[in-house]
Amino acid sequence: MSESDGTRPGEIAVDGPVSSDAGITFVGRLRTPWRTRDECPRQGRLDGPACRIEVFAPWDKALSGLDAYEMVEVLYWLDLSRRDLLVQNPKSDGVLYGAFALRSPVRPNPIGTALVRLLSIDGSVLTVQGLDCVDGTPLVDLKPDRCAFTPKAPPKAADT
Repeated sequence: MSESDGTRPGEIAVDGPVSSDAGITFVGRLRTPWRTRDECPRQGRLDGPACRIEVFAPWDKALSGLDAYEMVEVLYWLDLSRRDLLVQNPKSDGVLYGAFALRSPVRPNPIGTALVRLLSIDGSVLTVQGLDCVDGTPLVDLKPDRCAFTPKAPPKAADT
């Protein structure tokens, strides 16, 4: 590999993964102000711009009850990402990291996650803050903030 194929010094790439064991159904599309990867923020911010999540029919029926949550985890497919880098040099500074040690979109299975603030739901469209992806990114799944489901610790027995 060389810099002509888009790798930086020290990066290690392999042949791309072969799809063989999973099928993913895209259940919607993310609408953001960013048209290119270079325009996207490195991490979403809860005070960032309002973005839309459009959920396709029939999956829009699965939104029932989601409005009870302030925070929602969004899983999305980073369809513009490379999938072949094992070791990356994200800042071009000679410091190398394995793909699993980074939140980089460059990974074997480019699934992105964002914890977003749910502002509203209008039919099949959610308005949220906190996304960090290119406009049109495919939606994989939505989940309420997992902390809302964390069981409380049982009371401790009094010391005797």
